[in-house]
Amino acid sequence: MSGRTAALAAAPSIIPLMSSLPSDAAGESAEPVPGGGAGAPEVRVLRRFRLVFNAVKSHFQQVEKRAGVGGAQLWALSIIQARPGIGVNGLAAAMDIHQTTASNLLRTLAAAGLISAAKSVSDRRAVQLQLLPAGEAVLGKAPGPFAGVLPEALASLDAETLERLDRDLARLIAVLKPDERAAGVPLAHM
Repeated sequence: MSGRTAALAAAPSIIPLMSSLPSDAAGESAEPVPGGGAGAPEVRVLRRFRLVFNAVKSHFQQVEKRAGVGGAQLWALSIIQARPGIGVNGLAAAMDIHQTTASNLLRTLAAAGLISAAKSVSDRRAVQLQLLPAGEAVLGKAPGPFAGVLPEALASLDAETLERLDRDLARLIAVLKPDERAAGVPLAHM
């Protein structure tokens, strides 16, 4: 059987599958999917997630290539630059990550000579973080946004869109039943 004959023989089994895919009256998705096309709603949404994840991944790759540090490290450096003397807990809160994760980030940044961590004069248990010249140089080389493209994009959305997105993602998360500790892990570490 030739390749063309084999393709024609297989076609009838594909046609019922394709005709069962939902579509609007025009035969395409109601809203064009960048980088995608028509398809079932779950396929279109999956494509949109891929676009988001790939945009985030691409940004973190650019950060690491140009600055030599990971995305979460760059974000931490930018916060320390903006808030000299911030402590570990303050940094963890600013990045919405667990304190242990922040401590691990800071240990790496201090070992690389990008920050200093000095005991607070008023509370010897706390440390105050300062950006060192090498950390300033890293920030100077790095592409923005320092917090990452996703936090910046989310911050640009109106309140109504964010509320709807929050509700809809909560429904998806309820179906996925993920380990909730993952919410405190920076995207750059995924």
